[in-house]
Order: sequence, then structure tokens, then C-alpha cells
Amino acid sequence: MDFVIFSKLLPPLFYPLGLACFLLAVAWFGSWKQSSWVQIPLALALGILLLGSNGWVSNALLQSLEWQYLPSGKLPTADAIVLLGGSTKSPTAPRPMVEVSEQGDRVLYAAKLYQQRQAPFIIASGGRIDWLTEGRPESADMAELLQLMGVPATAIIQEPNSLNTYQNAVQVKKILEKQGIRRVLLVTSALHMPRSLQIFQRQGIDAVPAPTDFWISQAEVQAPNRSFQSVILNLLPDVNNLARTTQALREYIGLGVYRLQGWL
Repeated sequence: MDFVIFSKLLPPLFYPLGLACFLLAVAWFGSWKQSSWVQIPLALALGILLLGSNGWVSNALLQSLEWQYLPSGKLPTADAIVLLGGSTKSPTAPRPMVEVSEQGDRVLYAAKLYQQRQAPFIIASGGRIDWLTEGRPESADMAELLQLMGVPATAIIQEPNSLNTYQNAVQVKKILEKQGIRRVLLVTSALHMPRSLQIFQRQGIDAVPAPTDFWISQAEVQAPNRSFQSVILNLLPDVNNLARTTQALREYIGLGVYRLQGWL
């Protein structure tokens, strides 16, 4: 099976919701057999959902990834800014234009770094998986948004062929070698930065981490313990916490799979 398809279809089975659904299906099958062990998968499914939707759990998982490369001051200048995809929605009907997803801060931050003269070029890296979504390569969407924010088209280099983070690094390296670019600022979500930076460095690219799109700030870390009411609310199942836990587990699974592939 193609690795891109494999990487999209298999991991959800290991996310909290996927595991809980699997365990519930096992329990349902066992109930037909009137088995005595039905309570075990039911209890496991409940435990997984309660843990996954707990604020302390989701915050700890996110923080363990996002805070690995916290900025310690002004970023150094570089020869280019590498902007990774995964942050836009194509302008297909009924959308009136390119729209940003939760990770849209990546595009905003890359434009800001360019306006601050941190680098003279932005390399927008990202294709689009045909069987998953429609539209032109994401690099074109990012380029359009960058130009709306004042980045001239002559300062944008598009890389439209990569379909995952490993391919981002491989394709960007070809551009860097062709353009004679040495040091780059790597812009991606803070959650995605540990995997991205390791992949780029494994390709021999001098990449400086420039994380953005933080899910967890000091305020979010302190919020669950701020009052008795917040503690009680944090104990209740919350779909947003479940989504955040899933995002963190997605990155940990990605780190494991990429390491097995020899890409890290």
C-alpha cells in the first residue's frame, strides 16, 4: 500500500475515538454471544474516552511536544523561510476564496517574518492529495494568501509536489541546492515542529525552528487549576480536549512511524 494512503488510514484506529469504537464493537459482538467478559472492553472504551477528553491529559501531551522549541529571543536572519503546508482550504464552491484551517497561523507568521526582513524568500511547500481533497496544490493557495499580506510574487517559491513532511524536506532540499540557499527558518505548527525539524536536519538542511500556532500557552496550562469550578469542569468529558489529545497522539505516532522508516 502507498505510504501516504497507509499514513492517513491506519493511525485513526489508534486514536482515542477509533480505539473506543473498536472496543465497543468487540463488546457488541460479545453481547450477542452472551459472554461474561463484555464488561472489559466497555470499561476500557469508557476509560479511553474519559482520559482522552480530560484537560490535564490533553494539555500535558500538547505541552510535551509544543514546548520543545520555544523561541528564546529574536530569530536569526536566514536565506529563506520554509513554510510547510496543511494550513489552507482550497477555494472550491461555496468558498469565495482560499480559506485557512486551524493551522493557518503558519501563513500569517511566515508573512510576518518576511516583513521583518528575516529572509528574502518564502518557500511554500505542499501539494494536495487527489483522493482526499480537491483543488490546486496547497503551495498555490499559500502563495495567494502571502501576496494578500504584502509578500511579492517574486519573493515566493512554490513547491507543489510533496504530500507529507518527509517529502516536504526532500523537495525543499532540491530547491535549496538549486538556489544556493544555506540556512532557512522552518515555519510550521509548534505541535508539528519536533517531527519536521528532525526530518529537515536528517536531510542535511540547516533549519532554524520558527514555531507558531501554539495550542498551549501559559494561560492554558494554568487554567484547569485556577479555581474549584475550573477543576470540576476539567473533570468532565470535553470534545475539544479529545480533539487536542488526538492531535498530540497523531504526532507521537508520526514520530514513531517516521523513525521506523529511517526518516528521522
